[in-house]
Amino acid sequence: MSDTKDKSHSDSAVNNVPMSDEEIYLSDYRKKEYDKPSVATDIAAFTILSEDAQCYRRNPEVKLSVLLIKRGNHPFKDHWALPGGFLERGETVEQCAFREICEETGAHPSSIMPIGTFSEPGRDPRGWIVSCAFASVLTEEKVKVAGGDDASDARWFEVRFSEEEKGIFRLVLSSNEDTIECVLRRTACSFGKPEFETVSNTGIAFDHAKIIATALAVLKFEADKMDVVFDFLPERFTLAELQKVQETLLGKALLSANFRRKIADLVTETDEYTEGVGHRPARLFRRRELG
Repeated sequence: MSDTKDKSHSDSAVNNVPMSDEEIYLSDYRKKEYDKPSVATDIAAFTILSEDAQCYRRNPEVKLSVLLIKRGNHPFKDHWALPGGFLERGETVEQCAFREICEETGAHPSSIMPIGTFSEPGRDPRGWIVSCAFASVLTEEKVKVAGGDDASDARWFEVRFSEEEKGIFRLVLSSNEDTIECVLRRTACSFGKPEFETVSNTGIAFDHAKIIATALAVLKFEADKMDVVFDFLPERFTLAELQKVQETLLGKALLSANFRRKIADLVTETDEYTEGVGHRPARLFRRRELG
């Protein structure tokens, strides 16, 4: 009898060391009794596209664009959506986000920024699915994308986001013949980050209009501090390009003299100049090393 009892204890201890209270608690914990959601990631990846390189205007127009995929499967089959997918066992949400955007678009962002968790009941018709959403930035030389995995297409959509009246915003996404329009209402603002609800939606899947609106608000907040502006540019850039990126993110024009005073301590000039342009070459700068 003694041997049997000792055998029982050895199954719950290592080298005859008694289990701690916490180990006993965890061994008896019935996690199957608790409902658990599926976890997914969605990635709002942005870039700023300039006019065709053959256009020699001194100040070429630039356009903020977001990367969307056309869904190849139900639900929302053939609708445009943000790249994303379900968390796999053993990976972090960040690893999931990098994997999904690569598999579905071929894009390889160098970094991602969390913008919020979207968990409203009913946000996904497949069930209880919580999305950890991220924003990312791709510089113009990395914008070639193609649909892959369960995405039948991947494409850049120009973004227009404006406040039509107090608290009411219009989001317009356009690419060739495809145009998506959404109206959103700002419902709250916590810790500087607004929250939205969708009023109307003409074609983007799930609650992705809300995720894009939130990402744009976060980028605008970061752009005012210059933190994210450099991520939209190659390693070397002109001051005019840097200013144009910040103006695009902020949605307003800036006085050049004020802008250059503001960024003077953030950039370092190089000995290089622009080449192959139809106007006077401009000096190239790079971001000053941190620390």
